[in-house]
Amino acid sequence: MELRDIEIFLVLAEELHFTRTAERLHVTQARVSQAIKKQERRVGAALFERDNRNVTLTPIGQRLFDDIEPMYRGLHEGMDRARLAARGKTGVLRIGSIAVNLHDFRRLFDTFAHDHPTCEVQLRHVDFGDPFGQLRAGEIDMQIVWLPVREPDLTVGPVIYTEPIVLAVGATHPLASRDSVCYEDLADETVMGGARPDYWREILVPLRTPSGRLIRIGPSVSNFQEMIPILATGEAVSPVHAQAARYYARPDIAYVPIRDAPPGRWGLIWRTGHETELIRSFADTAQHLGSAE
Repeated sequence: MELRDIEIFLVLAEELHFTRTAERLHVTQARVSQAIKKQERRVGAALFERDNRNVTLTPIGQRLFDDIEPMYRGLHEGMDRARLAARGKTGVLRIGSIAVNLHDFRRLFDTFAHDHPTCEVQLRHVDFGDPFGQLRAGEIDMQIVWLPVREPDLTVGPVIYTEPIVLAVGATHPLASRDSVCYEDLADETVMGGARPDYWREILVPLRTPSGRLIRIGPSVSNFQEMIPILATGEAVSPVHAQAARYYARPDIAYVPIRDAPPGRWGLIWRTGHETELIRSFADTAQHLGSAE
């Protein structure tokens, strides 16, 4: 079985959708179908049940996935270790981030790199629609995320950044010309949702105003790119961290300070019970730099 065919099988088993699998792997849908048919002939049984609406793994397909996926992942990890060794690196620390202002953390990254010259730091984006999924799946080692995080399986490390909360609105929205707004103003607006769990979303997007008025939660989004057209057309507004005003400055979006919003806090988290020396060292570096400021 060719390695590409194995990759097609594994991605289809995750996506359960032929078109999305083809798009993700940059191949034609016919190529995906061809690879699966070839594997089914080789195995002698169907690997997927498919009809006009759904694609599901058969029991044999699930068994094949469970057997092959760890080996395929191990193959890629072995190649990654070889590439690191060729550059004089012996370790890697994968850090996910919902924040877009990674430049503000440059001193932290540079200090850690100076103290750990044989470790490569790899950065990955995390959507706020599934903020802890990559971490729990082991795809990243630790994460930069807004606080608080109250997950029993996750350890919360030091706070590394604080910033104001602002309201993102379309440039022609009536609130765009204000010097500031307050959370009470949101009772008259539709506010975007999508971040979960609820307690975590409500740090930015509360369900009620301070006086108890209900805030309408409208379109659900999972990242800032999805927010842009909804904001620009005035369909909804959204409290956001002030970094958005710098990294998503656009003529069709305005950012208005929320005067009664507490500062947004960003910190480090990692899986409890999976703490490594590199994770501890990165957290210690962040703690030391924060104490020195």
